[in-house]
Amino acid sequence: MFGFYRFACVSPVLKVADTAYNTEEIIRSAKIATSNGAAFVVFPELCITGYTCSDLFHQELLLQNSSRSLLKIAEALKDSDAVIAVGLPLRIYGRLYNCAAFLQRGRVVAVTPKIHLPNQREFYEKRHFSSGRDLLRGDAGNGYAPLRCFIDGAGEVPITNFITVKGCASCNSGSEVRVGVELCEDLWTPAPPSGELALAGANVIVNLSASDALVGKRDYRRNLVMNQSARCMAAYVYASAGVHESTTDMVFSGHLMIAENGSMLTESRPFSRETEIVYADVDVERLNMQRLSEGSFQDFDSRAIIARAATLDGLRACDALQYHYVSPTPFVPGSIETRDINCTEIFNIQCAGLAKRLEATRSKRAVIGLSGGLDSTLALLVVAETFKLLNHPASEILALTMPGFGTTNRTKNNAVELAELLGVELRTVDIQKACLQHFADIGHDPQKLDVTYENVQARERTQILMDIANSEGGIVIGTGDLSEIALGWSTYNADHMSMYAVNCDIPKTLVRHIVSWYADRSAALAAVLKDILDTPVSPELLPADSSGQIAQKTESILGAYEIHDFFLYHFAKYGATPEKLRFLAKYAFKNQHSDDEIDKALAVFIRRFFTQQFKRSCIPDGPKVGTISLSPRADWRMPSDASASDWMN
Repeated sequence: MFGFYRFACVSPVLKVADTAYNTEEIIRSAKIATSNGAAFVVFPELCITGYTCSDLFHQELLLQNSSRSLLKIAEALKDSDAVIAVGLPLRIYGRLYNCAAFLQRGRVVAVTPKIHLPNQREFYEKRHFSSGRDLLRGDAGNGYAPLRCFIDGAGEVPITNFITVKGCASCNSGSEVRVGVELCEDLWTPAPPSGELALAGANVIVNLSASDALVGKRDYRRNLVMNQSARCMAAYVYASAGVHESTTDMVFSGHLMIAENGSMLTESRPFSRETEIVYADVDVERLNMQRLSEGSFQDFDSRAIIARAATLDGLRACDALQYHYVSPTPFVPGSIETRDINCTEIFNIQCAGLAKRLEATRSKRAVIGLSGGLDSTLALLVVAETFKLLNHPASEILALTMPGFGTTNRTKNNAVELAELLGVELRTVDIQKACLQHFADIGHDPQKLDVTYENVQARERTQILMDIANSEGGIVIGTGDLSEIALGWSTYNADHMSMYAVNCDIPKTLVRHIVSWYADRSAALAAVLKDILDTPVSPELLPADSSGQIAQKTESILGAYEIHDFFLYHFAKYGATPEKLRFLAKYAFKNQHSDDEIDKALAVFIRRFFTQQFKRSCIPDGPKVGTISLSPRADWRMPSDASASDWMN
């Protein structure tokens, strides 16, 4: 479903060298995982025998029993289409290898030998095993076809660390699954195999591991997994041995992790004395779509790796999401811990960009239209901090309030108070008389409250800002945000235009978050900022209601900005289809917005995103602060006359 597949990691209870006991526990826990919808189940390194058998790995009986156990596990799970990855010692061409074996529908479909063998401190794998490096190079004289090993009872099995899935169940090409394999130490090396496997197309990396528990090692291991998943733009599924391994010289904690592109989806509790299983629903389609725009994934010669791939039958896609968190506010920091760090960095980027522009243009002043709304508030805060950075007096900032036909006392008073508290120069220019004159000049009835009525006011304000900036030797600071740019919610050549746009890469949900963060760190401004945060978002271009309150509320017209920001994130960053946007939004907002609200907002988002591209094609310069930007000069290039029909349909 929409490219989601459920992965499971298992750290089973085991007895060292007791293959019969271990086999039964692997079968039992694999059946639990598959009954919970797992399409792929990963067990730890050498789990059939136990990782800590040491010189018992050179016992004939142990090797025979581990191979028999492999066949027994395959037979026990033959009615499931799930893939089971287990670890065991295997003899191949007269040498012993530490291997991962992949089972599906009763067959052993692939074997991966470990490449990098630790041989220091407590680990002495080279005493027992050979590196699988030569086996994984394949036969260069045969088009890099994979070598094959013979397993008694299973026949010839390809030796490979790259596995493709044939005809994913309920999926299309956008959610094709390709699995890269590495074992424990492979990840800890300077150049893990997963790097090249990802460049060859692997979007899921599985790691069968046995990593001991040391002070601080858990955090280091977690960082390795998260960072490698980010570098590879892949899911990373990691299963490590648990506390029932031998404790002769070390202890294992049973660390289980599933990460996706740098984010940890799930992680086990440490030192569990019971069999532990964790699950995550991985969005493979999203990983594939994100890679399409990454040049590094296009430049790698992957023929040798692809040629030796093993092939699996189709994986079962998720019927419903259970183990995947979808943030309703993907642009907003997810925790209090990251809030101050992220907001500080964003603010610093805005200030650094504006400082450079002021210096480059040798501007004496910054001129800004101050409405008392969120966007102009954030822009003014950025300007004020930038002037401190440049050691310029705040009085050189010129804020203009330009009340029109829809301006309310609340917004005007907040604008005045904010300007006074910041110590900037404030001027008021009432635009009503000029607009009425313009209506007369163009023959427009001022009682007709249409788009002309609204846009005349917006353009009058911009004309005033531009002309005063010229007369004062300054530049006009744009206040529009990323959400407005995405939806085209601006008047062309009015608030659409400025000389530097400091908010252009910040969506409305994040603007609100940053202003709230600033209020918490500024006692003097807290009260006015909190009132601005509580004010409905509005362009105030239509007359106020009978009680003098804002009548024109943007979110009543467009739909909630948090829904639009959600759509923007998944549409622009991951190329999600309208069906997937709807599905994800209904999952993320199930307790906040009705299905009808989401459907209506989606129709508005698609229609406006396509029809308003002409405005984005000529937006002013401004600093990029996040991974999504709609600047036509770098991040988003789209024909202004592209058709939205396929998306609307």
